[in-house]
Amino acid sequence: MQLGINLGYWGAGMDADNLAVAKEADRLGYAVCWAAEAYGSDAATVLSWVAAQTERIDIGSAIFQIPARQPAMTAMTAATLDSLSGGRFRLGLGVSGPQVSEGWYGVKFDKPLARTREYVEIVRKAMTRERLSYEGEHWTLPLPGGPGKPIKLTVHPQREHIPLYVAAIGPKNLEQTGEIADGALLIFPAAEHLEETAIKHLRAGRAKAGRTMEGFDIVPTLPLAVGDDSQVDALADMFRPYTALYVGGMGSRKQNFYNQLAQRMGYEKEAAEIQDKYLAGDKDGAAAAVPQQLIDSTTLLGSVDRIAERMQAYAAAGVTTLTLAPAGFTLEERLTALRAGTEALERAGLA
Repeated sequence: MQLGINLGYWGAGMDADNLAVAKEADRLGYAVCWAAEAYGSDAATVLSWVAAQTERIDIGSAIFQIPARQPAMTAMTAATLDSLSGGRFRLGLGVSGPQVSEGWYGVKFDKPLARTREYVEIVRKAMTRERLSYEGEHWTLPLPGGPGKPIKLTVHPQREHIPLYVAAIGPKNLEQTGEIADGALLIFPAAEHLEETAIKHLRAGRAKAGRTMEGFDIVPTLPLAVGDDSQVDALADMFRPYTALYVGGMGSRKQNFYNQLAQRMGYEKEAAEIQDKYLAGDKDGAAAAVPQQLIDSTTLLGSVDRIAERMQAYAAAGVTTLTLAPAGFTLEERLTALRAGTEALERAGLA
């Protein structure tokens, strides 16, 4: 099992620290550095900045938002980043959610599965440098009856095949991801629930495409905080607002994928309470309602030995790249957590 890091969003006042974390991860031998985007910093600019100041670590978009870019633009960006980084780019895609898609980009959040499938097909075709033509429900290239003609990408990617990942939560999305992608980006992954909530659906998609799980990259992201095992409850409190935001406030009451995931992990009553309080404006109450076990099972908390034991559980569940989001109030605390991740992987016998 390999390790990655996720820098999250840029522009939150820790940009210099984030770059230091990326450089240290590069030095420690982490496999990949992911960056995110929502409605603030974009991931492509951040990744080019990180790539320019690192040597070995891969850079990955977690995610490029599908409603933000036409698929041919994403192919251009992927090819450019792969070339500039010397073949270190991983392309992660996702449909985002209805609030961002419709409120920020003005793109209707409908038929996300069909839209994702077409998007991936166009991106892959464009990156082969074939002349681009496509007929689908959501995209037709070139547009009929006009001056457009099939053209091809002029940039040569460093590699013939750039790894493509899809961020997936729901069963149908996970199955399609197994069918069309090279890897899956997962959030709020509990090792003991991973087979039921994610991997069985990915496996079904792989089977539909006539493939096995061999070579398919399963990439969950887990916040990481290091301390004595007696401090686990206090460490978990660091992530209460984060968990409450996603389970309670992302999407809408009817369409919150993270809330639905919490329900599938057995927290039906708690997920409803968190959402009720969050949508009513009681963010502190929503955070307090997050069960300790939900946080502990979807993060890495405590001593290096405790984290190593949890890493073994994730590896046994089928995880191939464990992405860490090292937490801390200072840069040194984040760097300490990052180094603890490497040490825990070695103690777990997984390095």
